[in-house]
Parts: sequence; C-alpha cells; structure tokens
Amino acid sequence: MKKYFFLASIFLLSACKTVPITGRKQVSLIPGSQMNAMAVDQYQQVISKSKIIKGTPQYNMVQRAGSRISKAVEAYLKKNGHGDMIKEFQWEFNLIDDEAVNAWCMPGGKVAFYTGIMDVCKDETGVAVVMGHEIAHAVARHGSERMSQGLVQQAGGVALAVALKDKPQETQALYMAAYGIGSQFGAMLPFSRLHESEADEMGLYFMALAGYNPEEAPKFWERMAAKSGGSAPPEFMSTHPSHETRISDLNENMKKAKEYYAKSQKAL
Repeated sequence: MKKYFFLASIFLLSACKTVPITGRKQVSLIPGSQMNAMAVDQYQQVISKSKIIKGTPQYNMVQRAGSRISKAVEAYLKKNGHGDMIKEFQWEFNLIDDEAVNAWCMPGGKVAFYTGIMDVCKDETGVAVVMGHEIAHAVARHGSERMSQGLVQQAGGVALAVALKDKPQETQALYMAAYGIGSQFGAMLPFSRLHESEADEMGLYFMALAGYNPEEAPKFWERMAAKSGGSAPPEFMSTHPSHETRISDLNENMKKAKEYYAKSQKAL
C-alpha cells in the first residue's frame, strides 16, 4: 500500500504544470494533443447544430479580437518559456445566433461567441474583454485540470490512455462533465471560482498585450451586472465570483495590465 501511494505521488508530481503569467501550480494528467482531439469533435458538433453568423460587423469584431489576442498570446508564450504550448492551438472563432449571454473556448483554441453577449460587449474592446477571458481558460488548461481532478477521484490518477482503454465510457463521461456537454450543446458548465478569477486576471493581461485598453474590462462587468439586474446568486452559492468581486479584482490587477498595454502601444 505504501508503495502504491509513493508511486501515485511521483506520478502526480510529474504531471504538475505551471500556469503562464500567474505561475500557479496545477495537476494536468492529460496531454494537450489528447484534450484537443476530443475538443475538436465536440466543437464541430456544436457548430453543425448552430446557426453561424458571418460577414456582419459583430462577426468582424469577433474575428479581429480573436486574431489579435491569439497572436499576442502566442508571442508572450514564446518569449516567456512556454513556446511548446503554441503547437496545441489551432484557433477558430465563430459567432452563433443565439440569445444566450455567453461565450466559451475549448482546448486548442476553439472559440464560440453568442449574439446575446454582443450588446453587453458594446464594441470591439468589449469583445476583447470576453475573448481574453475565454482564451485564458484554454491557455491555463482549466478543462484539462478539471478532467484530471476527475481522473484522480474516479480512476486513481491513471494515465488517460489507460483510462480510455479500460473504462472508455467513464472517461468520456469525465470529459463531458468537464465541459458540460450532453444535456444541451453549447451549455458549458461554469468553471470553478478559482479558474474564473484566474481567467479574469490572465484575460486582462492578454487584451492589454493585444493593444486593447484594459480599463474597459471593469466597465464590461458593470454592464453585465446591470443586465443581470442583481439576479445573480450570492457569491458563496455560486461558482463564479460576484460582479463586484470581479470588478474589484480587475482594478487591483490594472497597474500590471496597463504596463502591458503601454508596451503594446510602443510596438505599434
């Protein structure tokens, strides 16, 4: 038994990764290539069942913001010792005709915006606030981390390849649970409060690196709070930080974000 726990501990330590920018340590048992392969299939199913909007001003904003931020992110990763991650991403940005006030990014950089969130975004900088946040989830490998936690709990931390071979249905269910897929296409489960806060911070820096004014991020969340009309549950009951907490945290990180923004303006 002691030997088992020792080997399991070594395995988990070897799977420890560092999140870019924040430096947080995480357990990620699943190679990006395997996560991405599963994500592509699910993403295509969502796209095939949705009405995709193209050629409109809103579509163009999504495309421009996605292109600018993804390029800035890749440049940052390459410059700061995470260049090996770049090969994981095959960026794609789609706008879906749906009233849901939502957007998400799957592993590998597969992004979807819903038309329902575009009024809250208001303009391209508002789109960049959301785009930076969603791309941050992918760069931080939050989906892989959530699925890894499930593997540890349900499969004892075995490698994904072993889990797929021995328990394919259970492993697929873990992936579905990690991304909230199954009950309704595109109805992504919320990430944990830790992941949401981390994506807020990283997304703020990402939009700044891409040349978008980070001071617009708190304003986006003020508009989101106004749209929800105070109907959000108390923070202790929600996996998401409250709008007030998000705005406060963004302002606390604003000094560093403005430094990134200033550098991006000099590079123009």
